[in-house]
Amino acid sequence: MFLSVFFGVLFWVATLVMVLGIAFKVFTYWKTPAPLKIPTTPAPLTKRGVWVRMFKEVALFYSLFRANKLLWVLGILFHYALALILLRHVRYFQDPVWFVIEIVQPFGKYAGFLMVIALIGLLLRRIFIDRVRYITAPSDRAMLGLLIMIGVSGLMMKFVSHTDILMVKTFFMGLRTFTFNPLPADPVLIVHLSLVAILMLIFPISKLLHAPGVFFSPTRNQVDNPREKRHLSGWAKKLEEQDKLYLHELDK
Repeated sequence: MFLSVFFGVLFWVATLVMVLGIAFKVFTYWKTPAPLKIPTTPAPLTKRGVWVRMFKEVALFYSLFRANKLLWVLGILFHYALALILLRHVRYFQDPVWFVIEIVQPFGKYAGFLMVIALIGLLLRRIFIDRVRYITAPSDRAMLGLLIMIGVSGLMMKFVSHTDILMVKTFFMGLRTFTFNPLPADPVLIVHLSLVAILMLIFPISKLLHAPGVFFSPTRNQVDNPREKRHLSGWAKKLEEQDKLYLHELDK
């Protein structure tokens, strides 16, 4: 019962920290001034073009493809494999399970191998490529190591040391109603859940925040129309309005 209570409280806290932390960061991004027109050219000339560009960046990593083919392959493998894995894990919080989630199950099972391979490639890149190693911080290697350990421990539970999946699902379904159901005392499962909780706790202060951050990048989300339309950020507009009121008072 100790395991159930400990991990139940741990995941409640981790979820709260992650959700509130990401919300705070997104709010900060939203309020950060963007006083200049700085879209990376060639840039779209219309808002519709910006939406197309953002889709290409988020779904296809278009600019990364143009810049570095090896990094693009590793990045696209990791992110798409991770997406399949996350969709596969949705079943632990659903009863009944959605049909779409059921379809994903066999693909998500083997996506773990692709994710670990891609992560190892990204880690080796930061170790052996001089120009990349020069700008790599210890936290970058630590984050990749954490993700690799999460992936390896998850694969071990599936293909090496099987755990009671029904008990695991019952445990997480119980957390939705603040109920502590038994959790299997499986060492690999304990390691896996501990690593996932650590990832959730540090997510809001890590470089993984590029996930929501890409939508607030002025080099990507701005229309390239500095000649057609004067660009003013929110705070600059307020200052301009205050100046107009001040000049108006002086004219009286």
